[in-house]
Amino acid sequence: MVPPARTWRILNLDMGVNEPERVLLEKAATAAGIDPERVRGCRIARRSVDARLRGKTRRLRFIVHVDLVVDADYSGIRFDAAVRSGKIVEAPQPGSFVVANPTRGAGRVVVVGSGPAGLYAALVLSLNGVAVDVIDRGAELKERGRDVVRFHRTRIPNPESNLLFGEGGAGTYSDGKLYTRVDDPLEVPCLEELVACGAPPDILFDSRAHIGTDRLHKILPVLRGRMEARGVRFHWNTRLDGLVIDSGDANDGASQKRVRAVRTSQGEMPCDALWLALGHSARDTVRLLHNQGLQVAAKPFQLGVRIEHPQELITRGRYGDGPDAARLGPASYSLICKAEGRIPASYSFCMCPGGTIVGSINTPGLLCTNGMSNSTHSSPWANAALVTTFGPAEYGAGPFAGVAFQEELERRFFEAGGADYTAPAQGADDFLAGRSTPKPRHSSYTFGTVPGRIDSLLPPLARKALMRALLAYEHDIPGFRSAAGLLVGLESRSSGPIRMPRDRETALADGFANVYPMGEGAGQAGGIMSAALDGARCALAYLQR
Repeated sequence: MVPPARTWRILNLDMGVNEPERVLLEKAATAAGIDPERVRGCRIARRSVDARLRGKTRRLRFIVHVDLVVDADYSGIRFDAAVRSGKIVEAPQPGSFVVANPTRGAGRVVVVGSGPAGLYAALVLSLNGVAVDVIDRGAELKERGRDVVRFHRTRIPNPESNLLFGEGGAGTYSDGKLYTRVDDPLEVPCLEELVACGAPPDILFDSRAHIGTDRLHKILPVLRGRMEARGVRFHWNTRLDGLVIDSGDANDGASQKRVRAVRTSQGEMPCDALWLALGHSARDTVRLLHNQGLQVAAKPFQLGVRIEHPQELITRGRYGDGPDAARLGPASYSLICKAEGRIPASYSFCMCPGGTIVGSINTPGLLCTNGMSNSTHSSPWANAALVTTFGPAEYGAGPFAGVAFQEELERRFFEAGGADYTAPAQGADDFLAGRSTPKPRHSSYTFGTVPGRIDSLLPPLARKALMRALLAYEHDIPGFRSAAGLLVGLESRSSGPIRMPRDRETALADGFANVYPMGEGAGQAGGIMSAALDGARCALAYLQR
């Protein structure tokens, strides 16, 4: 019989960027006071790059957390002292998608949306014996790709299948960044499923985990195939057009509505429960659901522009010119400028090293940009969103006031670019000086750029916040605010301006007995990983009720 084991996490090990991973076992065991011969397992739990300047010296290194598995009764003088001091801690137990004794499971449910929230909700439900139909207004990946190419060629968007709608959701044409600011036990099974579908194993521990748009296009069909083998049925080009509601269910109280079917563009589909993973841009669907009783509330959202630099400038600013910099590849950044007085905080978001700027568009006559990058980071350009936060205090009352505010700005930038999805652009130095850039330098943006006074097109509060940010970030990355930086606008959909209220324990929508809003479109998440976690949690809440 194998004796019981415990897993201990050794924190903050220092590792040179050229050191082989095999040295970690010895380093971790030494730091923990554990005999290496007694270690039953070793894995990297987390790895991040430390590129900070110490005085005038920059010594690049990795900071690594390592998990060691030893006998449950292991003890020793140095080991016991390390535990008492907190130098090592017991590793958290990973979560599971499988419920031992689910209280739910019969019937068939519908999941609306095939982004990360919808996919992981469907995955968890199917693993526990629930029959699932996933509907998406967009196309499966191959056809969706043809729709995107057609848009780039004709500049005529397909409102149903585009960079926002279709298999994988908006993240399919981002770059698969898997960063999250939470330490959730469900992260492990989320990431392990992606690795099983072909993602690189280092996403399990890399603090800046990134799959790449090119890899995502190979992984998603594999994930779909695994889910179909478990009984999940996918329905593409199928838009949600309404709910069939039974009111006053005897078991749930007269104040709650129960959905017994959904009306779709392909016909009616019965369901025992409904998951809404609409994404942040299905504005027409949210209005339709609101008219049928789904509660919607305004919430703050992020607004700003894309900024693009030569990747070389960013890598040199972050890693310096030393020999170890090449080992780390193209550098990324995450920058924050705190609020001061009445000027709000601002920060970078969705940074794409070696990436391109794309048109994140589903509605004719509106312009919004986003960033993406492949796994090779092969573009010579680096781009990121620079955003600040707007809320009801800035855009007015009403559940859809923020949506109207977004659309007004997106239309303004569309027209400023020439009304053909060309984007207005302005050098960072000219933005700060309040002047036009007569000939903006080349940009990776798919549809090209024209001179534009982004400083005038943005709301004054956003302009002031981004000006402060550019000046602050110059201290972190020399040249950030120079003419080498190009502002391309608008970036308005890094998050949505609405929230669908739900019960904290059951995840049920207010007023409904069997509807579960989740992900970015419900205002409950803010990125690929957080949306996937939210979808999985909502499914588990249903199974454990």
